[in-house]
Amino acid sequence: SAGDVLEDDPVGRLKVYVYELPSKYNKKILQKDPRCLSHMFAAEIFMHRFLLSSPVRTLNPEEADWFYTPIYATCDLTPTGLPLPFKSPRMVRSAIQLISSSWPYWNRTEGADHFFVVPHDFGACFHYQEEKAIERGILSILWRATLVQTFGQRNHVCLNEGSITIPPYAPPQKMQARQIPPDTPRSIFVYFRGLFYDVNNDPEGGYYARGARAAVWENFKSNPLFDISTEHPTTYYEDMQRAIFCLCPLGWAPWSPRLVEAVVFGCIPVIIADDIVLPFADAIPWEEIGVFVGEEDVPKLDKILTSIPPHVILRKQRLLANPSMKRAMLFPQPTLPGDAFHQILNGLARKLPHPKSVYLKPGEKILNWTAGPITDLKPW
Repeated sequence: SAGDVLEDDPVGRLKVYVYELPSKYNKKILQKDPRCLSHMFAAEIFMHRFLLSSPVRTLNPEEADWFYTPIYATCDLTPTGLPLPFKSPRMVRSAIQLISSSWPYWNRTEGADHFFVVPHDFGACFHYQEEKAIERGILSILWRATLVQTFGQRNHVCLNEGSITIPPYAPPQKMQARQIPPDTPRSIFVYFRGLFYDVNNDPEGGYYARGARAAVWENFKSNPLFDISTEHPTTYYEDMQRAIFCLCPLGWAPWSPRLVEAVVFGCIPVIIADDIVLPFADAIPWEEIGVFVGEEDVPKLDKILTSIPPHVILRKQRLLANPSMKRAMLFPQPTLPGDAFHQILNGLARKLPHPKSVYLKPGEKILNWTAGPITDLKPW
């Protein structure tokens, strides 16, 4: 049944109107820093490009089901390539002021038939540290909108009901170019490359990854079944294709690009992130293709993984070999049927028709434009 959902075709089931904004909200930001095109938050850029030439786009806003505001809110990068989300609320606020004063559609619903791509660590809470993200909460003027975001965690203030959780961006062409023959033996039992401690941002330890990554290192750094390191080799993609299990622990947020890489390379994802909401969960059978390990159970990882029967491993590998499963996790250019762009459209189509309650009575206001930190109210 998952295959049927993955191959669902959204064309003909919805129409999207793309607002034309001044280039300072999108193209000029990208010109300033082209690194944003290969960043894990690049979905906001490629979704814009996709919609401009998509058959679901309408040039007549009167017939639109959804309205899309193309802003690149996570393309402000540090010299080392890390996104700085602190200007994002001002930018979003500025864009919404523009569309609400130039077109009549935002004011009819205060954004309930609008969607925004906000692929940052904690989505529209716009902070990379969970404590601060929770304190900020979702930007108040986006409360009625549908948020398309990589962040997903059940019962969390940074996840609106009705949000669409998507995979982070991973470079499709680069991954395709590094494929090795599918009959290559999987000689690595457990594989992971990445940080175990984020010393710069969490000098005392225990906060980053809620201690789960540190527990992986402390318990299994000398275990011969575990090929784990902070070193990122040039053979990283090839190594994943030689591994049976790939660890996908939370970092600052519950998700990571390893989820995409594991699925694309047929490595069974071992998901260590309590209450995670996974991308396109209505289309991808995560319980069947992955292994879920509680954060507190990390010290038992070896016992958990070695106790999985071979026939269960083979079944997961067979499901992961399904090309439609891999395609749904990627944002390819040119686009392909059933890819991540189409899964987003399917998610939007499933929310139609909009209930009558989304339309406000004349003069009615629900959203509080002045809620949130004072710094968010400065002009952008």
